[in-house]
Amino acid sequence: MADNRVVQGRMVTPESLAEIIEGESVMDAEAIEDADRDCPDCGGDVIKVGYMPSVTEFVTGFKCQDCDWAETDRE
Repeated sequence: MADNRVVQGRMVTPESLAEIIEGESVMDAEAIEDADRDCPDCGGDVIKVGYMPSVTEFVTGFKCQDCDWAETDRE
């Protein structure tokens, strides 16, 4: 699948990107997309992935492709 992207020099799948953002394993992840925004820390390109950390929760996670910055849309 062409969903994979390079993040901080390594190839990630939607699931592995979601796990980097979440800090633990996730149940399911959608395709990685461009977030159309720049990283607030380094100005690099930000990508986003929608994922389910649990059965009842859906989160959109954002991750810089160049540095450690990441965040989610959780309240």
